[in-house]
Amino acid sequence: MSSNPLPNVDAHEAYINRELSWLAFARRVLEMAEDDSQPLLERVKFAGIMGMIFDEFVMKRLGGLHQKIKKTPGITGCDGLFPSRELELCRTELQRQTKILGDLFEDVLRPALTREGLFLPSYETLAEADRDFLQRHFEETVLPILTPLAVDAAHPFPFISNLSLNLAVVITKADGRHRFVRLKVPANRKRWVALPEGRGFVRLEEIIASNLQLLFPRAVSIATYCFRVTRGAKDNPWDRARQGDQDDEELEPGSIIDMVTAELNYRKFAGIVRLEVSDAIPDELLSWLVERLEIDHAQVMKIRGMVGYGDLLELKIDGRSDLRDPPHVPVPHYRLKNIHPKDSEGYFAEIRKKDVLIHLPYHDFDSSILRLLQHGASDPKVLAIKLTIYRTSTQSPIIRALTEAAERGKQVAVLVEITARFDEAPNIAWGKQLERAGAHVVYGIERLKTHVKLAMIVREESDGIKRYVHVGTGNYHTGTARLYGDLGILSCHRELGEDVSRLFNELTGAISPQEYRLLFVAPHNMRERFTALIRGEADNCRAGKPSGIRAKLNQLQDCDIIRELYLASQAGVPISLNVRGLCSLRAGVPGLSETIRVFSVIGRFLEHSRIYRFENGGEPIFLIGSADWMKRNLDRRMETMVPVCNTEIKAELEEILSTYEKDNTFSWDMLPDGRHERRKPAAGEEPLAAQRHFAAFTR
Repeated sequence: MSSNPLPNVDAHEAYINRELSWLAFARRVLEMAEDDSQPLLERVKFAGIMGMIFDEFVMKRLGGLHQKIKKTPGITGCDGLFPSRELELCRTELQRQTKILGDLFEDVLRPALTREGLFLPSYETLAEADRDFLQRHFEETVLPILTPLAVDAAHPFPFISNLSLNLAVVITKADGRHRFVRLKVPANRKRWVALPEGRGFVRLEEIIASNLQLLFPRAVSIATYCFRVTRGAKDNPWDRARQGDQDDEELEPGSIIDMVTAELNYRKFAGIVRLEVSDAIPDELLSWLVERLEIDHAQVMKIRGMVGYGDLLELKIDGRSDLRDPPHVPVPHYRLKNIHPKDSEGYFAEIRKKDVLIHLPYHDFDSSILRLLQHGASDPKVLAIKLTIYRTSTQSPIIRALTEAAERGKQVAVLVEITARFDEAPNIAWGKQLERAGAHVVYGIERLKTHVKLAMIVREESDGIKRYVHVGTGNYHTGTARLYGDLGILSCHRELGEDVSRLFNELTGAISPQEYRLLFVAPHNMRERFTALIRGEADNCRAGKPSGIRAKLNQLQDCDIIRELYLASQAGVPISLNVRGLCSLRAGVPGLSETIRVFSVIGRFLEHSRIYRFENGGEPIFLIGSADWMKRNLDRRMETMVPVCNTEIKAELEEILSTYEKDNTFSWDMLPDGRHERRKPAAGEEPLAAQRHFAAFTR
């Protein structure tokens, strides 16, 4: 036996930087756009998704690094990187991926669209009739709302709003002098303008740039270049208070709304993190822009093609089903599908029989989870509805159901988490609407973001009060319910109902942390219970008992949990981790994590569910809920995980985990150096895509 010591589980080299790991996830998504086995318009959609991913990464993650460099430049994470080095590495990788995206669209996707008769022509290649059409469009619908802003001794450089598309216009006058004019591309006009008779689409900024002689008739020449700035999404003061960064004085009642509103206003003026410019921009003009924006050249990204690839998602092409994935039609759960939509008695009776596992987007959200809330609103036996809202959709039928319930005199209590990043404003609006209807609305709790996904219906029945609960992994959002892979349990289990009731009392009544019998609740007991389960597997393995950990989650970053997983691996525990996004753990490293397998599934639907399975000596424990193994989830958020009691649901979860593990089509395996490699079916092996399997066989 070797006398070499095992690799140090606390060494910086044992951990992958979270930001770089997140960019590695982005690279896997980009591969979906590169994959020529995918339908063309699906590839274009993924290219648009990449644009959105890059924007969010710059606002949230690079913006955060800029703040960290100013406040705590010497603080490092488990990986040992200083924030300044993190920022440098992230910029390099982001620039690399941005170039891949630009080249992919210009050299591959755009020509492929042209071959299919879906033209995205450049303005100079248009026929005269199409140019005339676009000039009229410009004169009638765009020119009246343009506001040219000159920069000279009398006009300071204008404020550039976050993610707005702009034209840097350089006008040459008759005397040979040059003048800079900033022209904001109107956000209330469609970026993609359709040509007559299906002859293609032209971007709005090209139309504006090609018709500026109408705006500047005396100009000798006009040169235009696109640019866009991205500003940091600073953590709001309420979040900082939750993390203990504010003074300890008591916050004023109701101050959360004022604080979040102030943060929304701040974001409009936050510091610039990135400047994107057309790659044709002259160096002299670029240097002038950099100086006026008070940034440095390291923040500049030259873009080939269009600036703002996220707007590809706005390219609406009718028809052409041959270039898309087949339509996905969710099915009603087999135990609920024969219950009439207005038969609340039958619906609740079915849940009383035994728990129901809802697997989205394969099961129909409307006839399961939404139906629970609608029955709660209309059923005269229902006394109260309680719900957490983290994100929800516009024109939400969930809000309508809650409003109806309150208007009918039922007790409605809703915890609206108004610090859900980028959803703060709509969440405040929903909360106000519910208050006007008579609902009790709570806007989060002090020092902790509320991320739990819980609903409870309290119903008076012949044999007493019953609690019907939904414990889920996803938001109560009718839109994402058709796009995200999520799980939820409908249950009338007495102890679970009591636990959920205790949790709502804590959330809405500021009651001290409760004793929970079934629920794992962060930050109260979840970290300790997960740690005990991982250590229990290591003890069982050393004792020769069956052991193993299987998990499906979105992110894995918590250093203490990773350390426990390393120690369990060194004890010999087999560990399989399906991690969609960032993962700071290194898998398959000899002596450190050689029994750990990490893989990632990317597909048509966003994987969002969390499942944890512990072998437990041959009597497996399953949990589902809202929490990833992230420090923020375990320490700074209200989160819940629920142990699964029903044996049939355990078997369903076992099958779900196994199907993901067998995916050989849209799955990427982590290598010991942290890179990911896409799986391919072996010779003679049938392709298996987990999402397609679920879509075909869910009942």
